[in-house]
Amino acid sequence: MNCPCCNHRDIGKIGTKHYYCRQCCIEFLVYRGKLVLYEISEDGSIESLNDLFNEAELMSEQKWIHL
Repeated sequence: MNCPCCNHRDIGKIGTKHYYCRQCCIEFLVYRGKLVLYEISEDGSIESLNDLFNEAELMSEQKWIHL
C-alpha cells in the first residue's frame, strides 16, 4: 500500500481501515466509500485535508488502499 499523498510505502495501520504515513505525517481512512485525509501537526492536533480535493479525487484515491 502506498500513501495517497506522497506515494511512499512507509504506511502503518493504526485502526480498522485507518492508516498513517510516516513520511508525510498524514492519517487516512476509508469512510462510506471515500478517502478521508488528516494532517498531524507538531502539537498532535489533526486538521482535515479533504477541502483540498474535490469529490471525484477522494473517490478515485481508493486505488491506493487495497482492503
